Amino acid sequence: MTTAEQEIPGYTRPRTRLLPEPGPESEAFWTGGRDGKLMIYRCRSCRRWFHPGGPACFRCRSRDVGPEAASGKGRVAAYTVNHQQWIPGFEPPYLVAMIELADEPDVRIVSNVVGVDPDQVAIGQEVEVWFEQWDDVWLPLFRPVKGESA
Repeated sequence: MTTAEQEIPGYTRPRTRLLPEPGPESEAFWTGGRDGKLMIYRCRSCRRWFHPGGPACFRCRSRDVGPEAASGKGRVAAYTVNHQQWIPGFEPPYLVAMIELADEPDVRIVSNVVGVDPDQVAIGQEVEVWFEQWDDVWLPLFRPVKGESA
């Protein structure tokens, strides 16, 4: 996994972003990038991953849950390319994707795929996490795995 200190060829950081307000159950997810880790909640009883985090495992109902570092690897499960500028400073086109985590395929994260032309993204494409820092928030974005093309 990499951090925002390393640039991605072909990716231009937007001038602005809408940022989350981390709470007790989401703080690790939004700050894990500081250490280069994608932090996802995991049940310590049944060992299943789940996102977003919560006070209990929705599968086995155990309250023995907490954030753990996931691999940061995944596949594009679905995506859309936006050509409309919805946020000033966030220039189109940009790609919003549903990423299926390699650690637990039924856990999916909505994010951006960056560093690649939107025409080069495909369903099933392997991606890895990359973090972009905004103040105290580290946004988990995804980029194609090296050598992977649509």
